[in-house]
Amino acid sequence: MKYIRVPLFLACLVAPLNLIASEEYILTIKNHYFIPEIIKIPANQKIKLIIENQDDEVEEFESFDLYREKIVPSQGRIKVNIGPLKPGEYKFFGDFHRQTAKGVIIAE
Repeated sequence: MKYIRVPLFLACLVAPLNLIASEEYILTIKNHYFIPEIIKIPANQKIKLIIENQDDEVEEFESFDLYREKIVPSQGRIKVNIGPLKPGEYKFFGDFHRQTAKGVIIAE
């Protein structure tokens, strides 16, 4: 019978948690603007972007750079998983209010 060394066994259990764990960042939609317009995140890590729509109209979070598009209901809240991202800038916008709802995620 073979015995597994405890540290190796524990490392195998904990390693997948690093892939799941992620920081949360809140992005608010108010008066057809994203607040904040710039979000700085650590590069090479997964994050959760929580988008809260305080407007009475639906908005669509969209980013060609991030390959994401998601409807955010009026007075609603959604989660968007992002990353891990290489260092750089990733633009996003509100598809229904492109003139005002703009922003960028900076991975550094």
